[in-house]
This record gives sequence, structure tokens and C-alpha cells, in this order.
Amino acid sequence: MILILVGVSMSPVLLSSILLFKRSTFRLVVILLINGGVSSFALAAGVMSNPLTLEKAVTLALQNDPWLSGSRYQQQATAAMAESAFQLPDPNFSLKMANLPTDTLDFNQEGMTQLVAGVSQMYPRGDSRRLMREQLHLQSGRQPFMRLERQEKLRLTITQLWLDAYQAKQSVRLIENDRKLFDQLVDISLASYSSGLRGSGQQDLIKAQLEQSRIEDRLTMLRQKQDVAEQKLLEWLLPSVSDFAEGMNGFSGYTSELPVLSSHYTDRFQSEGLSNRELSSYLVRHPSIQAVDQSIAAAGTAVQLAKQQYQPQWGVNASYGYRGEDPTGRDRADLFSVGVTLSMPLFSSTGQDKEVEAAISRQEKIRTERSLILRQMIASFHSARTQLDRLEQRREIFDNKLLPQVKQQADAALNAYESDNGSFIEVVRARIAELNTRIEYLGIKIARLKQIAQTNYLLTTTESSAENITLSQEGVTP
Repeated sequence: MILILVGVSMSPVLLSSILLFKRSTFRLVVILLINGGVSSFALAAGVMSNPLTLEKAVTLALQNDPWLSGSRYQQQATAAMAESAFQLPDPNFSLKMANLPTDTLDFNQEGMTQLVAGVSQMYPRGDSRRLMREQLHLQSGRQPFMRLERQEKLRLTITQLWLDAYQAKQSVRLIENDRKLFDQLVDISLASYSSGLRGSGQQDLIKAQLEQSRIEDRLTMLRQKQDVAEQKLLEWLLPSVSDFAEGMNGFSGYTSELPVLSSHYTDRFQSEGLSNRELSSYLVRHPSIQAVDQSIAAAGTAVQLAKQQYQPQWGVNASYGYRGEDPTGRDRADLFSVGVTLSMPLFSSTGQDKEVEAAISRQEKIRTERSLILRQMIASFHSARTQLDRLEQRREIFDNKLLPQVKQQADAALNAYESDNGSFIEVVRARIAELNTRIEYLGIKIARLKQIAQTNYLLTTTESSAENITLSQEGVTP
């Protein structure tokens, strides 16, 4: 009869007869239902051909991020501008007819009449060309640091979104593992109430149905969270907008085991004696700080460039004048001219002073931004470290106390109900409490991994390897 309970949908009358025949088998029925639910789920899960692992999600996001391609183009453009800025300005050529008599327009009439071809060349002030090239090269050098920071930030974002989707999916899995049991318990409660079995009442039936409805609502809410997280993932995973409609159909599930993140959070950073000075000396190697340092250096070059306005600007010019014959037929000597021009900032020193002052202020502004970023990173690190410590404490409490205790509570409620010393609804509530504890324990593990990913991002250096995630790929879920 137990096998019939597990495999066949039964009417309340048949269930009532079984309960009247041998109520002591109730606990065994529940155990077999639980085991049967797990086995059927595992069989349904199978092995998916293309699971969306965290490693695969991060790889796709890095491959399909257009910002990284745009950064490379920006670096190439700025480097090309740097070489262009170092070149001298183009010379100016001129050709003119000078001193032509207006009465006859005769080229040979006057000795001053000439056809003049000239060329002039201006030279930038001081060392402006070299400084301009250096400034643009420094700006171009920001892009590799910005790309590395973008990659690590993207890795953090994808990890958080993937873990959100994974948490919702695994929570649904935990609930669905027990859902058949709850459905059977409601049927048993209905059969007991219909048969007038002692200890069974309408209140137990209503409470059991209420808990069943709450589980259904909770499943809907978790599926909503999973859908939202997966749609957010699509922003980063798909190579083009045209592929957005495909959604997550290209992937068949998630790995059944949590990924194992290799952590930069070593004993050095776990020490309570770690000072902010020591931490900041490490964080200055972060790509975002290195990019700001490049901006500060470029701004420093801009200050030197502004000071070049105090230097004179030189220019040279040369011209050749061709003259015609005199009235007697003799050739006139052609004329050659050469000159130098010099621009001196004699009456505009105030303008140069203000340009230098503005350049210095811009550099100082970037320095304040660097201090703000470093301060935020230090605060974020301390926050992540505190959360990691507390989450580790909670995980130990769940492992050593809460999980065993809620299991004992569920068994005790079932034993009490079998011996007519407890109510049926207490059995249901004990099972729900155990389920909630397991879901909460999953949330703690997910939160811990998120904080590890956060500390990995904060402790990233330009010298560290970009590949800092080790993943377990064994097992999948639907």
C-alpha cells in the first residue's frame, strides 16, 4: 500500500481507509514521499548539454562587451593624434603681383613692378610640440588601465547577476523537492477530515491549504527573480541587439554546485591590525587608481604646456621677386627677401598667468578625485571584510546548530503527531521551517560568494592575473 501512495494519485476515501488501517505508517509514507521527490527531480534534471556556468557567462560578457573594443579604438586614435601633434605646422606659400602701374598695367614700365613668390614657416612656442605629444600619449596610456578595470568590474557584475539567478533557481529546486510532500499532506489532511478521524479538524485542513498556497506564491516570486536576473544577464552576454529575442534559450541550465571562487582575501588582509595606510598602499595598484594617476600625469604635462605660452613664437619667411626689362630692353635684377618674425607676450601676461592657473587647478581637481576613489575603496573593503566575517560565523551556526536542530524539530513534530500528542499542522509547519532554513542557508552561501567577488575586485592589481576564478563544472540543473 505504501508503494501505491508514492506512485498513484489517490482519492480521499482510499487515503482515509489506509490511515484507519494503520496510522503508524504515516511517517514512512512521508519519508518515501521525500525520497521519491528528490529522486524524480534528479532524474528530470539529467545532464544538460550546454549549462550556463559562471565561467561561461563571464567569458561571453568579456567577449561581447563593445566598450572594450571602443576603448582600443580610442587608444589608437589618441596615439595617432599624439604623433600628429608633434609635426610642424604646414608652411604658407604665396604668389602675388606687386607694384603694377594702374595707368597702363604694363609689367615692364616700372622698376618696382615684380612677380613675388614667397614662403613662410611658423614654429610653436618653446617645447610645445614635444609636450603636446607627451600629453596625448599619457591620455592614450589610460585606456589599458580602464580596460582592465572594466573587465574586473564586469566580472563582478556578471558574478552577482549569475548568483542571483542561481539562488532563485536553487530555491525553486528546494521548494519543488518538498512540494509533492506538501501536496500529499494536504490530501491526507482532507482524507482525515472527511473520514472524521480523531484529531483531524477543519482548521488543520484550512491551515494546510493556506501553507500550500503560500508555497505556490513563493515559487512564483522566486521564478520572477530568476527571470529578472536572467534578463539582466542578457545585456552582457548577447553579441548584438538582434539576438536579444533568443534570450536564455541557448543555455539549458546552471551547474548544480556553487562555483568555487579563488579569493585574493588572504591572511594579510584579514588581520585586524591592518591600517588604512597599509591598505591604501596596496589599493593604489588598482587599475582605476592607475588610470587616475595617468590623468594626473597628463594634467601635469598640460601645466607645462600652458607655461610655454610665456615663450616667444618664431617664424621665418622668404620671397623671390621677378622683375621685367626696363624701357631700353635691359634686364632688371630680381629681388630676394628673407625675414624673421617673433611674437612676444609683452601685453598679454595676465592671459598666460590665468591659463597656467587653470591648468594647475584642473590637475588638483583630479588629485581630489583620486583621494575620493581611494577613500571609497577603503570603506568598501572594510565593509566587505566585516560582512565576510559575519557570514562565515552564520554559516558555521547553520552547519553546526540550525540545520540539525530544524531537522530534529521536524522529526519530533512527526513523532508527536504519530503518537497523538501533536497536531497535523505542526508537522507541516516544522517541514516549512526546515525548508526555510535550507533556503536561508543557501542565501548565506550566495552572499558570501558575492562578498568574495567584491573583495577580489577591490584587491585587483595591474600585476595580478586577469584569470582569477576557478569554477566547478560538475553537475547541472534544468
